[in-house]
Amino acid sequence: MEMSAIKFIKEDKEIIVAQGSNLREKAVQNQIDIYTFKGKLMNCGGYGQCGLCRVEIVEGMENLSPRTDFENKKLAKRPDSHRLACQTNVNGPVAVNTKP
Repeated sequence: MEMSAIKFIKEDKEIIVAQGSNLREKAVQNQIDIYTFKGKLMNCGGYGQCGLCRVEIVEGMENLSPRTDFENKKLAKRPDSHRLACQTNVNGPVAVNTKP
């Protein structure tokens, strides 16, 4: 099985995950806090409904699944480097900024 590294810059933490892993799922499993205070109270639990698990991809954008239609709507006014962690699968090394 192919493995990939996700580096969380602000937390100074790198985790190794199976290729194709969901970014939000792996962050939560590894105690990486991707939500702001409002997000902690209001998040949808990873179902792509709320748009609160926004992260900035600093490196490795080409190693992610393409943006979904939902992401394109929710992130229309945000830079292309922003993704919703629950909609993002990791297929290679990436560096992530939480709570951009």
